[in-house]
Amino acid sequence: MIFRTSIAVIIAVTICHQAALVTADDTSASGIYAADNLVAWCIVPFDANKRGPADRAEMLARLGIKHVAYDWRAEHVATFEEEILQYKKHNLNYFAFWSWHDAMEPLIRKYGIRPQIWSTAHSPTAETRQERVKAAATAVLPLVEKTRSLGCRFGLYNHGGWGGSPENLVAVCQYLREHHDADHVGIVYNFHHGHEHMADFSNHLQIMKPYLLCLNINGMEDAAAVAAGSNKILPVGSGKHELSMLQTVKASGYNGPIGILDHRSNLDAEESLRQNLDGLKKLVSGGL
Repeated sequence: MIFRTSIAVIIAVTICHQAALVTADDTSASGIYAADNLVAWCIVPFDANKRGPADRAEMLARLGIKHVAYDWRAEHVATFEEEILQYKKHNLNYFAFWSWHDAMEPLIRKYGIRPQIWSTAHSPTAETRQERVKAAATAVLPLVEKTRSLGCRFGLYNHGGWGGSPENLVAVCQYLREHHDADHVGIVYNFHHGHEHMADFSNHLQIMKPYLLCLNINGMEDAAAVAAGSNKILPVGSGKHELSMLQTVKASGYNGPIGILDHRSNLDAEESLRQNLDGLKKLVSGGL
């Protein structure tokens, strides 16, 4: 009981720290879309310039981005520690870590960082929805317990399929909270994996909002065009639908972190992030 209580205190402190990134009542005119509330995402294996930790940290500092969600591949494991050190050197917040690798556990403990851990929600094939929810929750339970022990939040990440549905993400969160005392579990929702949700985005957002840990945005074209294989990843401000979606987010009262992504391996990550920053700034100055 003492162990559970101490972990709960760590998680509560971490939640308060991350929720304090910015609020809708912040002094910045752009509120949740202010530069100091933005999280850089998909900037490591997708960077055409293949930066190392030092160059990446310098690039983010140059752009004025304060928070980083770290995605990686096998070749990056050897530089996990250097990445942390460079972020500390440049006063960057190590906001999230993709999936899991055992090499991160001693580093999290050594440096006292508390990144959110993001992992794709599973899409089970059980017959009933209730069975699928339980199966999806069971599949991530080892990471749920691991993140609990480290005082980190755990984010179910929408990546298509059954596990990418807002309703199913919420159901899995609720199951884990009710059956495994996992209040540190939430949802990381990505525009670029949610084109099929645009038509009813307002309702989807409302049911996810109590669980949202981060909202990653993107330029949004018609769902049919994306399904046909074009324009899935676009800079913010260059699509047809993201303005209305961002207005919906703002009107909902969501006040958490906003992620912007590179995710274009043919482009320098700095240029990709700058395009998103410029596009978002233009939308904000236009009244967003």
